[in-house]
Amino acid sequence: DFSCALFDQNGALIANAPHMPVHLGSMDQAVTAIIKANPQGLTAGDAFMINDPYSGGTHLPDITVIAPVFHQAELIAYVAARGHHADIGGITPGSMSPNATHIDQEGILFKNVQIVKDGIFQEKTVKELLTASLYPARNPTQNIADLKAQLAACAKGTTELQTTANHYGPEVLKAYMRFTLDQSEQAVKTLIKHISTTKLDGLFEGHYHVETDQSAQISVTITPNATNETLTIDFTGTSSQTKDNFNAPTPVTRAAVLYVIRTLLAGQIPMNAGCLRPIELILPKRSILSPEHPAAVVAGNVETSQMLTNCLYGAFGCLGLAQGTMNNLTFGNDQYQYYETICSGAPAGPGFNGAHAIHTHMTNSRLTDPEILETRYPVILEEFSIRRGSGGKGKWHAGDGVHRTLKFKESMTLALLTGQRQHPIPGVKNGNPGEKGQNLLINHSGGIKKLASSCEQQVQPGDAITIITPTGGGYGPPKPADQ
Repeated sequence: DFSCALFDQNGALIANAPHMPVHLGSMDQAVTAIIKANPQGLTAGDAFMINDPYSGGTHLPDITVIAPVFHQAELIAYVAARGHHADIGGITPGSMSPNATHIDQEGILFKNVQIVKDGIFQEKTVKELLTASLYPARNPTQNIADLKAQLAACAKGTTELQTTANHYGPEVLKAYMRFTLDQSEQAVKTLIKHISTTKLDGLFEGHYHVETDQSAQISVTITPNATNETLTIDFTGTSSQTKDNFNAPTPVTRAAVLYVIRTLLAGQIPMNAGCLRPIELILPKRSILSPEHPAAVVAGNVETSQMLTNCLYGAFGCLGLAQGTMNNLTFGNDQYQYYETICSGAPAGPGFNGAHAIHTHMTNSRLTDPEILETRYPVILEEFSIRRGSGGKGKWHAGDGVHRTLKFKESMTLALLTGQRQHPIPGVKNGNPGEKGQNLLINHSGGIKKLASSCEQQVQPGDAITIITPTGGGYGPPKPADQ
């Protein structure tokens, strides 16, 4: 859960490692927030961190480290690395509490913190920030080590960009950054002309529910303009921001739109800010997709973003719907904190079945190797298997989900943020719905308790948690044998 990206001298995303879409499509807003917060300008040897979800962040565990890149005395670019920290404070170990209703309960918020000055890491300042909060970080030593790893990534990016500028000259480097943005803009304009002919009325609509206690809805209308060169994506009708933490910050919404648009392009181009130039986003203020302080947001980044992606694909009708959740599992105590997202199957689409047991859409992380997990944490991985036959049936079937069981060897606080435990994901174009998921707690004496979609639970040595992930719906009408 770690992402790196390059930005031009204005903070526009140029290129990124194709790993975590929810990180990458939102990171340039974090870069521009740092630029605006420092009108005097950044200097060589500076680096800043930010996780503010109202200014380019996603949720508080995701900390972005940003550094300027200079060629001689000229600012030519920015580099940034975003990583999900195992704990950044808050009311629950792992900083992913389903009970948080205020941003302060989710951890420590950093708006514009200089962590390197004149090339020197400001360790005392960082440690004070991590420990002086109402809900302090539980393992500041690990946070500092992770921040130094992010700084190392930024240093590598800086070196490579400077080497390129030395070889070709800074003007050529900046020119090719502009060319990259222009190329992506033109590719999206070509896409818009293509998709505008797929419906005679030129209108695409989607309406999907986010599985919260407050029954929030995402609504979208997608309309090409008269010349078919720009696209209006209008989320009017989407629910107001909720009192729980399923609010997706505006950068997350923007990241989901960028991701979907990028996947619809035929060419192999880097995902960058040029893709959004022909896109007009309309977001209702104080909605679940544009919350304002002090709304809690931790589930919005991981859960609402997945349903938002489904909503966009459903509106276009070009892909089956995925599981609609990241199946977030955290556990921890004062010594250990751990977080993972759990895969299901990939969605089906016209001409293909979905792959089994793989992360899709806004999450693309890999799970920790079992040997490493069991060595570093007091747990045993008892089962990780494919949920055979669980994918939604259709002319093209969705991929199968998984069973995953962890047994605890110490007392822990377990937190779950999951979805589609109450309602299955529907099929597309008359496909059958997928299967619902389940969260099961097996206590040390063998009793089984069904847990809610989002909950917090104390576990004892010998207790185990089983996550059965939901699956996407089928695409197209199924054959009679699959009914």
